[in-house]
Parts: sequence; structure tokens; C-alpha cells
Amino acid sequence: MTASRTARERVRAELTKEITDIARRQLATEGAGGLSLRAVAREMGMVSSAIYRYFPSRDDLLTALIIDGYNALGEAVERTETEVPREDHLGRWLAVCHAVREWGVAHPHEYALIYGSPVPGYQAPQDTVEARIRDVAVLGRLMSDAWQAGAVRAPEEEAPRELGPDVTGFHDLMPGVPDNVIWRALTAWTTLYGWVSFEVFGQFDNTIEDRRGAFEHSMRVTAGTIGLAQ
Repeated sequence: MTASRTARERVRAELTKEITDIARRQLATEGAGGLSLRAVAREMGMVSSAIYRYFPSRDDLLTALIIDGYNALGEAVERTETEVPREDHLGRWLAVCHAVREWGVAHPHEYALIYGSPVPGYQAPQDTVEARIRDVAVLGRLMSDAWQAGAVRAPEEEAPRELGPDVTGFHDLMPGVPDNVIWRALTAWTTLYGWVSFEVFGQFDNTIEDRRGAFEHSMRVTAGTIGLAQ
């Protein structure tokens, strides 16, 4: 019975992967809003009712693709950041930035799914949260390490008092880091993703030729916003 169950699980895992692979190709041609379980079933040669055993609805399939996208990006960021010496905080920041950019440029349709326009009628469930914060958790560890090592210059301005409740949720991600530095880090993080989104969505076409060089310079300037020593 155990061997039979294992075989069924293996077949299910293989079919689930095939479904999500086909769905990713659909993202490239139809966009997230055009994702169709029936179209996936046709390409697989399955009756449409069979695919619902794996994904009961289009939203369930979208959720799986979103989680896969966040995990793939998070893994790329984690892997790249750990290759840099722990005491090189600026190097770690730049490694994180380049990992985000390289993943986004290499996977534009998956990037668009997780950081593009919301899919009409879709509401992301709580299941996506753990995967969604993998990349920002790397930033949090970096900021905590840099602050404790004295590698971050604290800004003169204080965080606005009315924003106190909003920053509270980031204390777990950046333990020990003061609120005004957390806000600087979040500003830098949104700058990073703003740049990547501009590139992925074509806003730099016919404008910036040396994308990587311009990005490197921009992220070094942004490191100064955080207060990371150059």
C-alpha cells in the first residue's frame, strides 16, 4: 500500500508540474487574466473535469503560480546574497539588487504576475505570504547585521510619529533597527523594485542602453539613502 501510494503521489506531482508549466506558457501569450484551466486541459489531452482534481479553480492555479514565482525569486536572492562575505554589507546589498533584477529580466511574465497589475477578480490568499516575504527577509537580515556592526549611518530625521503603527510590522524582519532606518530601507527596497519594473515593462526602451551599468550606479546611490557605508 505504501509503494502504491508513493507511486500515485509521484504521478500527481508530475502532472501538477506539467499543469503549472503549461500555465506559465499561457501567461506569456494570454496574460494572467486569460489563464484558462480548460485550455491547459486541452493542451495536456485531458478532459476538463480531470484537471479540477488538481486545481479546483483558476484562482487555485493562479495561487500556485504566484507562490512558485515568489519562491523562485526568493531562492535566487537568498543564494546570491549568501555568496558574499557577511561583513561586506554593501556587497550584500548590491548582490540582492542584482539577483532581483536578473530574475525579473529572465522571467518577465512571472515577474508581471507577482509585481504587475492585479488580476481582476483575484484575491491572494494567506497561503502566499510566506513565499512573498522571502526576498524582503534577506533585506531584513542584512539591515540588522549592518546596524549592529555600525555599518549604517543613522539619518538625522526621525520617523513620523503617525507612521509608528505601520513600521511595527517590520521590527520582526529587522530586529534592533530603529524606525527611521527601517523607513530608509523600505524606501530603498521600493526604489529597487521600481527600477526593475521599469526595465521589465519596457519603460527604458530607447532610453538607457547600458541597463546593468545604470542599475549598478542607481543601487549604489540607493545604498547611500539607506546609510550603508560605501
